[in-house]
Amino acid sequence: MLEIGERPWGKYFVLADEPNYKLKRIEVNPGQKLSYQYHHKRQEQWTIIEGDATVVLDDKEISLKYGESIFIPLGAKHRMMNLSDKPVVFIEVQTGTYFGEDDIVRIEDEYDRD
Repeated sequence: MLEIGERPWGKYFVLADEPNYKLKRIEVNPGQKLSYQYHHKRQEQWTIIEGDATVVLDDKEISLKYGESIFIPLGAKHRMMNLSDKPVVFIEVQTGTYFGEDDIVRIEDEYDRD
C-alpha cells in the first residue's frame, strides 16, 4: 500500500501512483457520500467491487452494482453515494496530467470541507 487516507465517509488505499495514472481502492461506509466535485486535470473510471452504489454524474443519479463501471470525464461533476446499510467498495483509475488531492473542486460537502 502506497498510502491510506482516512475520510469522514470511509477510507481509500493508493495501490499505484505512476506518472500517467493513479489507482485507488475506495471504501464508502453505509449511509455516507463523497463530496460533489470535479477535477481540472484528471478523469476517472470507477468499478464497483462490493455493494450497491449510487453515482451522481452531472446531476443525474445512476445505480451501479458489483462489476459495473462508470466513466467520469474531465471536468464532470460527480459523487459516489452509499445509500445502503452495507459498505460500498470501488476501484478508481485516474488518468490525466496530475493526481494530487488538491485537484478536487468541491461543490457540495456534507462534512464542511473546502
